[in-house]
Amino acid sequence: MIKRLCVIGVGLIGGSLALALRRAGAVGEVVGCGRNRDSLARAVELGVIDRWEQDPSKAAAGADVVVVCVPLRAMQEIFRRLRGVLEPSAVLTDVGSVKGSVVEDARQVFGEVPAWLVPGHPIAGTEHSGVDAAFAELYERRRVVLTPLAETAPEALERVEGMWRAAGSDVVKMEPEHHDEVLAATSHLPHALAYALVDTLARWDDRQEIFELAAGGFRDFTRIASSDPRMWRDISAANREWLVAALRRYQSDLQELTDALEAENDEHVLRVYQHACDERARFLKILEGRK
Repeated sequence: MIKRLCVIGVGLIGGSLALALRRAGAVGEVVGCGRNRDSLARAVELGVIDRWEQDPSKAAAGADVVVVCVPLRAMQEIFRRLRGVLEPSAVLTDVGSVKGSVVEDARQVFGEVPAWLVPGHPIAGTEHSGVDAAFAELYERRRVVLTPLAETAPEALERVEGMWRAAGSDVVKMEPEHHDEVLAATSHLPHALAYALVDTLARWDDRQEIFELAAGGFRDFTRIASSDPRMWRDISAANREWLVAALRRYQSDLQELTDALEAENDEHVLRVYQHACDERARFLKILEGRK
């Protein structure tokens, strides 16, 4: 039971966590924090939070658990505002999709990685944002990756893990660097490709006709290009090294496919398509097994 939860950044991710914990009866008071007063008032109206503060230091005062749900570029400033404010028994965690940058921000602000910091990343979301998009079921049967370090206190890790399990999530643990390498391939690369494809087609001379004739496959493939561009700019920058490596590898494979098509090597093309089809079917079975 979390007596007082502080959510800094009450949007889809933070708002859905608060709603999930309320539904589970795992939280008492929820204090929200953000820059937009209207959005915070709306969060109270929707029953996501009980009250709000715009100053992170005031919002976090007396909280058992503080969850930081802000863009990666704002993370260090939030840490700075929280320095010296948290209760001795409080736990600090985050939802950023790049863990190396969060750990480095913590070192910059606190001088070391605090024992009460548990970096985390829920593998869940939609293309929508804002507190109106929040819903309690977002984390059901979804994975949450926690990336504790050697400095992390076991009791802090246990509390954060328990919070996510109460929200309905499956919790896995891994090293921060390995997390960033994996997510570069499975999340950051697909977003970069979706944005790049739409941008490329939008700059063709007959772009109007292209979009008018686009079918469901184009809509499905490019759905994630509707996500917040600034947020994904920040994610791409924070995980630059691993994302560049993933893009380079994809470029190499794409060049092979291009060369095969140009050389009329239809067998190579079929091998690529068939392998992709088989692997996606295997992936869907894995997802089905998680339900």
